Amino acid sequence: MLDESVLAAVAANSGDRRHPLMFVNATIHTLDPVIGDLAGADLLLGGDVIVAVGPGLHTAAEDDGAIVVDCTGLTIVPAVVDGAALAGLRSRPADRVGTLTPGNPATFAVVAGRSAGTPPLEMIVWRPEQAVVVVDGELALVNGRRLNPAAVEPEPDLRPRSVQSPHLGMWVDETAFVHQELTADGRYDETRGGRPHAYQGSFWIDGDRIVYRDDLGFWAYGRFADGVLHHAGYTFHRR
Repeated sequence: MLDESVLAAVAANSGDRRHPLMFVNATIHTLDPVIGDLAGADLLLGGDVIVAVGPGLHTAAEDDGAIVVDCTGLTIVPAVVDGAALAGLRSRPADRVGTLTPGNPATFAVVAGRSAGTPPLEMIVWRPEQAVVVVDGELALVNGRRLNPAAVEPEPDLRPRSVQSPHLGMWVDETAFVHQELTADGRYDETRGGRPHAYQGSFWIDGDRIVYRDDLGFWAYGRFADGVLHHAGYTFHRR
């Protein structure tokens, strides 16, 4: 989706002389009620935080020595939700997802846009193989390939625990491309296209709803209905 040579430069960008990163010419859903959605806009990172967002930032990219990632035709959406939201402690939807505003963590996804009516914000969890995920300014996932990010230390209320649910076990989608195992320690493990441990993390089940937190730090959700699991655009049956 993005140029591999540019992605290699981004992945190698580390250390004391780390260059700023700039994602340019994208549609950016900031989820900030003041800034709103931006077309043909740029997102400038300084380390693990967002420095600036808006149109025309790329004109200064060369002066700043920034690594420029062309996102023409692509969409950038936030990719961070906090533990309090999962616990139901955030009353307003605007509080539940990190906004792409200066000073906030540089955690977001670059996606291809809508797919069969899927909102861009949900593309990160419905079609992760079509996404590039940046966590705290570092590439964590590229077109479905996990880049061995540092382990995410769980928050106190996200630590392993015993789960009792009739929905535990192995779930397989109708094409057998995705195998997702839900285990009694509150963990899930996905195999995709024969690639083991493609996605791993924690899950919570409340009635017919399941919420996932991938070890990369992003969240997903699903729903059980008549013995079928609907998740990430797939339909799963238990084996």
